[in-house]
Amino acid sequence: MIVKNVEKKENNAAVFQVESDAAEFASAVNGAYLKNKSSIYIPGFRKGKAPRAVVEGMYGKEVFYQDAMDELAPKAFEFGVKEAELRIVGAPSIVDVNVTEESTVAYTFSVSLYPEVTLGQYKGLEAVKESAEVSEEEVDAEVETARKSNARMISVDDREAQMGDTANIDFDGYLNGERFDGGKAEGYSLELGSKSFVPGFEEQIVGMKVGEEKELPITFPENYHEDLAGKEVVFKVKLNSLTMAELPALDDEFAKDVSEFDTLDEYRADVRKNLQTRKDEQVEAKFRSEIMRQACENMTVQIPEVMIDEKVEEAIRNYAANFGITDRSLGLDKLMEMMGLNQDIVNASIRPGAESQVKTELLLEAVVKAEDIQVSEEEAEEYLNKVAESIKAKADDVREYFGSEFIRGERSKEKATSLILDSAVAAEAKAE
Repeated sequence: MIVKNVEKKENNAAVFQVESDAAEFASAVNGAYLKNKSSIYIPGFRKGKAPRAVVEGMYGKEVFYQDAMDELAPKAFEFGVKEAELRIVGAPSIVDVNVTEESTVAYTFSVSLYPEVTLGQYKGLEAVKESAEVSEEEVDAEVETARKSNARMISVDDREAQMGDTANIDFDGYLNGERFDGGKAEGYSLELGSKSFVPGFEEQIVGMKVGEEKELPITFPENYHEDLAGKEVVFKVKLNSLTMAELPALDDEFAKDVSEFDTLDEYRADVRKNLQTRKDEQVEAKFRSEIMRQACENMTVQIPEVMIDEKVEEAIRNYAANFGITDRSLGLDKLMEMMGLNQDIVNASIRPGAESQVKTELLLEAVVKAEDIQVSEEEAEEYLNKVAESIKAKADDVREYFGSEFIRGERSKEKATSLILDSAVAAEAKAE
């Protein structure tokens, strides 16, 4: 085989030609005959026993050309990419293929090339690092959440319903005097003030007593379901029962019940410590994210759409795997349908993250090259063991699955990330 006319075009595209020699094509044609002959019937011969010359005499010498060209195409493409030293992304397309007068096959392939990155500033970047101080109010809120989760529900029948109570109700909705679909339920538990019903519903239950029945006029919001949007309806409601949460006293006994500590002060100190750890991690993650965003924005690169498309598909398939859908033969469109996704949802919630991932990977790879970052055997092994431990797998199994080169590459990108972040400057937030 020989490679001809390698032409790089705009938008990281390239076109190149690969031509097989006559002997390769003749071998492929004979291979196509041998592959198909068992299904060929020629009068005068048993099925599958007709000589190739007889078959070609009846159907034409080109009868096996297509299968032969299909057989040679992957080999021609692989040869062309290697000889031309092209780094491609996505699947290639065959622009043209034909058999020449010399009985060779000429393929023209179109591919997307791995983009070239021009780095901008990536060291010494500056971003605001917010205060991670935990306030007394935040500790109080965390303790209050624990109180509510340990509350005892008690029945209330000697007063009217209040916000915060849980009301057990029957309700029946009417539009123009007729019941409407989805507007009826019995024994429904509703926490008043949770805003889980249409505006105005919960507020009108406040003041009712157990056993009382009442009609609640409600106007649905304009952005509600189209059948009811903006419509005035009436709900007939009966309050069956009422319960309220009785919170435990904030004392040492409470601390013993909800923690391993003997006193409330010790419990609060532990709550503060955990909040501080969480807040430190959040502040650090936000700072790191902003620095990496700036580094990505500072570089110049034209990303082929196919790279983002592949990352989007990877994200969707990983999402589906969480629900046990791991069949790789499922087409992306079918998979999206099964997961209740459409293109608008993908573009709004998945594609931006996928694009950010691609940019970050391109940035780190370029930094590895620019800084000539090397990874020792010890570093690669340490990284491998860390990954294996995080996914609860054996190191040798991880190595076999991903390959040593991939692991070394991931460790080099980790080092590039550290280089960028270690040189970053944390600025204080401006006082409001």
